[in-house]
Amino acid sequence: MDLLTNWVEWLPRLLDGLWVSIQVTLLGLLVGIPLGLGLAILSSVRSRMVRSFTVVAVEIGRGMPALVVLQMVYFGLPTLGLTVNSFIATVMALAMMTAAYTSEILRAGLRAVPEGETEASNALGLSYGDTLRFIVIPQGVRIAVPTLMGFCILIFQVSSLAFTIGLPELLSRGYSIGASTFQYLDVLVLAGLLYLVITVPAGWLVEGFEKRISRHLN
Repeated sequence: MDLLTNWVEWLPRLLDGLWVSIQVTLLGLLVGIPLGLGLAILSSVRSRMVRSFTVVAVEIGRGMPALVVLQMVYFGLPTLGLTVNSFIATVMALAMMTAAYTSEILRAGLRAVPEGETEASNALGLSYGDTLRFIVIPQGVRIAVPTLMGFCILIFQVSSLAFTIGLPELLSRGYSIGASTFQYLDVLVLAGLLYLVITVPAGWLVEGFEKRISRHLN
């Protein structure tokens, strides 16, 4: 009974933290996915210099641990004269990681578009840009959507690392409550349940969407 009473007392603060976690995740994805699409396109251009730069940027973004990227953005930008708060730093770090990882997801989707589609567009006299815009990108993104959705769940979970730079997100609120009550396990169990409220239905949505895409492609 005491546990339920505590949960009811802590829930409003944790829900505020959950909303912060959702906000930084959505903003990071809104910035990062278009950047990832741009990197995916640049990785296929004819210029070797552009391709090399893109590959290096992607490998750095994929190779660095999320916590390191987050700390570098938050503590590194002030050394360059740019001061950002923990919210903006988290969004920037999540966007960078999203761009690096989704570039490979989207590149695979773009490559999965049948060559006959692009050959037909060439026969119709469409330019390279129009072929990308009207044929390759719409179909490639649709193929990549299930994997992208799964990645979005992962980024939401990664946002919990923002407690290390003082962002008052869900895990940070949980630690704050634990520090004042010394009931870390109880509050972290509740925080974990709130994460599951988001991730489990999202996982079901991804699974259902994958089945629909598979039927469509077949």
